[in-house]
Amino acid sequence: MIKYRLKCNNCFKSFDSWFSSSLEYEKLRKKEYLNCHFCNSKDISKTIMAPNLLNLNFKDGNDIKKNKKIKKKILEFQNFIKDNFENVGDSFAYKARSLHYNSSKKTKGIFGNATKEQIADLNEEGIETQSFPWIDDKDN
Repeated sequence: MIKYRLKCNNCFKSFDSWFSSSLEYEKLRKKEYLNCHFCNSKDISKTIMAPNLLNLNFKDGNDIKKNKKIKKKILEFQNFIKDNFENVGDSFAYKARSLHYNSSKKTKGIFGNATKEQIADLNEEGIETQSFPWIDDKDN
């Protein structure tokens, strides 16, 4: 994806637009499919733009390292949860109520998915829950 700052040569206003590639922009421009968002003119051109570059020597380089450490720690916690708790999927709210109101059951803890509304309802009922960020265990 590429974002261009476009300018209308009729009303002189500018606006941003996304394209799948620079070739796609050229193809749409030649077929006159591009139009001004303000005056509907088809007399559109690109403006001069500065590229948006990631410089690892800039101060954000430390942030990238810090993010990798955080991701590694989250994955460690996720593995602990998977090994020690039962995954109940989308029926988390139902299972949490079952465990809370039937205290004679001795089962291991659970984890799963719940909406914000379901979590709020559980907390109102006195059922303690914890939210945890969950990320895919993949390297992109």
